Amino acid sequence: MRSDTVSYNAIISACEKGSQWQQALKLLEGMPVENVRSDVISYNAAISACEKGGQWELALTLFEEMPRARIRLDLISYSAAISACEKGGEWQRALFLFKAMPAAKVRPQVISYNAAISACEKGGAWQWALALFNEMGRARDSPNIISYSATISAYEKGGQWQLALVLLETMPAARVGLDVISCNAAMSACGKVGTWPQCLNLFDKMPNTKLRSDVISYQAVLSACEQVGQWELAQRFIEGMPQARMSLDGISYKVSERGAGQASASRSGVESGAGIYFTDTLRT
Repeated sequence: MRSDTVSYNAIISACEKGSQWQQALKLLEGMPVENVRSDVISYNAAISACEKGGQWELALTLFEEMPRARIRLDLISYSAAISACEKGGEWQRALFLFKAMPAAKVRPQVISYNAAISACEKGGAWQWALALFNEMGRARDSPNIISYSATISAYEKGGQWQLALVLLETMPAARVGLDVISCNAAMSACGKVGTWPQCLNLFDKMPNTKLRSDVISYQAVLSACEQVGQWELAQRFIEGMPQARMSLDGISYKVSERGAGQASASRSGVESGAGIYFTDTLRT
């Protein structure tokens, strides 16, 4: 009996890793028919499969079914269900599940904190993301790069560029290495409100931290320039893009008339005097 459970769990886990959520559910539902007892591993793998497949409602159905099946929910159960809510844009549900963990005698850990913070980030609830991030420190759980990046992204979506910069600057002291995602999020936060000096400063520092700028990095700087009418700076910046080994073939620049001048963007560059709208159209 136990060997059969192990075999089913291995196959369900394989389905989860292969993004085959329908097959994972079919196997889980077929276990009682074959007189094979499901356990926490079976359910967790199926919940994770639904989460990866964007099926948050099915993931929650399985989560709620576990106590009825006399299977105790654990850290992975909660974390997978929270992540499923995050992918479904259900940040309130994600937060509710996270807050229910202590009552279920399941101690939140970094994986569950990160899932909840990411859910709040995608829901634009930067205050809750901040609260969860601060709670990690009080609970003596050290935030990792995912924690920082998700919280900075939450600040970016909430227009909190100062907080984004402050949190980014604390990462080295916390012995958390900077990555492109966290830097881009902070730059995008600056770009949205036109604080181009701070945005450009971050961009210039990226090579010093051995980070390679990408399309999002350039987009953030151009957005900051556009917000405050720094067209000449934007022109010089775009002209430097090929030198940074970034192909312009997959990027289009939509340019509209603004002020007294008119500009056009092409693969060869941009003339000053117009509003620049940067659209990432990289070919996949």
